[in-house]
Amino acid sequence: MTSGYAATRIEPIARAAGVSTATLYGYFPSKDDLFAAAIDDAAEEFSRKMARVRTASGPARERLLYFALAYAEFLGDGFVRSMFRLVMAERPRFRDVAMQFFERGRRDFGGPLMEALRDLSAANELCVDKPSWAAGQLMGMIEHPVFFMPMVTGDEVKAQRSAQQIAEDAVETFLARYGVDQG
Repeated sequence: MTSGYAATRIEPIARAAGVSTATLYGYFPSKDDLFAAAIDDAAEEFSRKMARVRTASGPARERLLYFALAYAEFLGDGFVRSMFRLVMAERPRFRDVAMQFFERGRRDFGGPLMEALRDLSAANELCVDKPSWAAGQLMGMIEHPVFFMPMVTGDEVKAQRSAQQIAEDAVETFLARYGVDQG
């Protein structure tokens, strides 16, 4: 995470793990294998963090806010951004690892949101014809201030609004577009 793939050596990793280099190579035959395992482990942790979003229930505003806040907090985590930076930087060398990371994110984040949007549309709480587009719009309103600005600026520029306010604003905007008038 701190040195990147090319500058990272196996010996210091083994020392930090409290094992011999031979032991580490017993588990990971190459630095490539270790890198892929580290990315997979981080993706698994990301999945666990977002798992609670899948269990949300209730009215549209409540469910969407629950998702939006969890997503904003997740993307606002410095470790998450560091892992994304590493995957993006090493994508040319590890295309398959990067694509698996991407597909897992799409499944773990976009999938549950699209399912919720379909459920809320079926319950006549939302009017969403294309759940993938609507999910992308909601996620994009969160991603830009919480994730992309800090990613591009190396964390020098961060949103002035809290994750809670960003999530609330995104949900209000989303409901203005897709909400069904209850009156």
